[in-house]
Amino acid sequence: MNILKNKWFYINSFILYIVLIIVFSVLSVAFLEQLSYRFLVSNFAATKTGSQNIYEIVVDDFSIQENKKSWTRGDYADILAFLHEYTNAKIIGFDTTITSYDENNKDDIKLLKQISKMDNLVSGLLPEVAVNDSDKDIVPILKSEHALNVKTTLAHPTVFNGVRNSSDLLLKSTKNYGSVLVETSSSLGTLNSVPNLVKIADAYYPSLSLKMYLLENGTNDISINKENILIDKTGAKIPYLFRPEGLFKTKLRFYKNIHSDYSHIAIPAYVIKDTYKALKSGVTPKTNPELFVPGKYIDPAVFDGITVFVGANISGPSADVFKTPMAKRHPGVDIQATAYDNLKSNYYIHSAGFSLSFAIFVLLSLITFIIVLRARFIKGLLSIALLDIVFMLIVFFAATQGYILSYAVPLVCQFVTAVFAYSYKFIAENRNKEKIKQAMGKYLSQDVMKNVVSNIDDLKLGGKRAVVTVLFSDIRGFTSMSEKMSAEDVSMILNEYFTEMEPIITKYNGVINKFIGDAVMAIFGEPIQDINHSQNAVKCAYEMLKKVEYLREKWLYEGKPKIEIGVGINTGEVFIGNIGSETRMEYTVIGDTVNLASRIESYNKVYKTNLLVSSSTYEAIADIADVIKISEVQIRGKAKKMNIYEVLRIDLKNKGGNNEDI
Repeated sequence: MNILKNKWFYINSFILYIVLIIVFSVLSVAFLEQLSYRFLVSNFAATKTGSQNIYEIVVDDFSIQENKKSWTRGDYADILAFLHEYTNAKIIGFDTTITSYDENNKDDIKLLKQISKMDNLVSGLLPEVAVNDSDKDIVPILKSEHALNVKTTLAHPTVFNGVRNSSDLLLKSTKNYGSVLVETSSSLGTLNSVPNLVKIADAYYPSLSLKMYLLENGTNDISINKENILIDKTGAKIPYLFRPEGLFKTKLRFYKNIHSDYSHIAIPAYVIKDTYKALKSGVTPKTNPELFVPGKYIDPAVFDGITVFVGANISGPSADVFKTPMAKRHPGVDIQATAYDNLKSNYYIHSAGFSLSFAIFVLLSLITFIIVLRARFIKGLLSIALLDIVFMLIVFFAATQGYILSYAVPLVCQFVTAVFAYSYKFIAENRNKEKIKQAMGKYLSQDVMKNVVSNIDDLKLGGKRAVVTVLFSDIRGFTSMSEKMSAEDVSMILNEYFTEMEPIITKYNGVINKFIGDAVMAIFGEPIQDINHSQNAVKCAYEMLKKVEYLREKWLYEGKPKIEIGVGINTGEVFIGNIGSETRMEYTVIGDTVNLASRIESYNKVYKTNLLVSSSTYEAIADIADVIKISEVQIRGKAKKMNIYEVLRIDLKNKGGNNEDI
């Protein structure tokens, strides 16, 4: 039965542990995982600044202010014209989408003409979902040459069936397109990844950064396996996570900011426009090494062989900015530049999969559980702390190598494991202590056991003097009787006898100090405080005699020998406490009072009596007992003779005590 109980205890404990782990894992993923990811990416994974061969031309608040009017498409046309006519820029990414076109607007016409001239320009497109045929803002897919040549055996669903664009003329005039779709990818509204590939209808289209990379390498061919987008010509591998809406998202590995919110060289757009005007008017701008100083011209030669992104970063609610691990308002154009830089330098973030994260959790929790069970509390906590420090150092180092290990969930689950383990240990130890107490209670009095437990931290030799009543009882003629019986029969009789006597002694606040063969020694008054200990000792003895009468009749019926007992009681001062050595002690009483009680009991054989008490005990019971005085008894070890009394009957009517007749 105990084995079955223990089995269910362990099973229920394990089920509770699993439930707690699942609950806290879900909560950790929801509230802590993104925070921990952002911490690692921003503080450890961003180990270097962006490439010096990537520039950003940014329409910012300074540019709007210097232009003294809003930035128009004609102004964008001037930026592109500068790059086309006066520089040898390698690839140009136009981080915007033109969702409207007015054939009568000179700025629109100017921009369209400029775009149509540029073979190294990649313009932005925005994948969309057409709800129905009347949604005229969504047009069918682009020219077939804008789609990639893809080799894959995988089936990828998509919700996109068109792009947001309203001008066929613009579509036909633009030679290269790339998706500029960027969206936050976490519960905290943080952008951690960008789509490098998007499926629209039945074809695959690159992101702005991927198209720029492909254009730079003169290829349009890719392959897709379960983990990577492969550039066949260059052998580049782009890790991705496929989303069911048709997006192939790659985690960004951000760079340290060079200045302000930019991780790459950023040039205010008005500087380019002013330089373009100067060049058109025949002024040759001086070389300006300080690219970020507003109000100066820039030498077109600095763009030779440079990849350029053109975009906007204007303050306001509709600004093209996103919350990332690096900044609360990270410019979209810098995010595009970061994605391209990742492609060029094979600089990616890799996250641990479920299997590795689960293995880390199991290992941490297992080690923690072992530490808790085997180590003392403080030592255990220090060991767990050291384990966590080593784990976090590994996490930080891995992050510097671009590998993100989850630590929020494992540490939370480890904390749950530690709390559970300490709770389990506490319960198990208490259960074990209770078993020990129950077992030891069979050897020691329960009251002595309680006294020991209550002073567990102050156990030492010594004790105190106290006035108690000592009771000795002995089975008459037991030695000769036991010689005629087997050891098993003797043991059975004694066990039944003691089993019947113990609750009677306990009933009257007595404490069994020891069993001495067939004799019982009990103490009244200590450690259980009782001012009526003398009366209760006599009442106890009287009831013991009544119980022996019952046992005698029962045993005679069973064919067992007849027994008689004698009881001797004495009241006096004793020394009570722990007697023995530092390594082995016993809670007992010593003194002349104890010896006298034992010798008084032995006189029952002489006077053929059953219950004898000393004069000191008689003084306390005189008003409730009928006695016969036995005078002038010579007690062995005593120089003077003394009186002892045989108790014949206990009368409790209208007296103190337990208010019951015996």
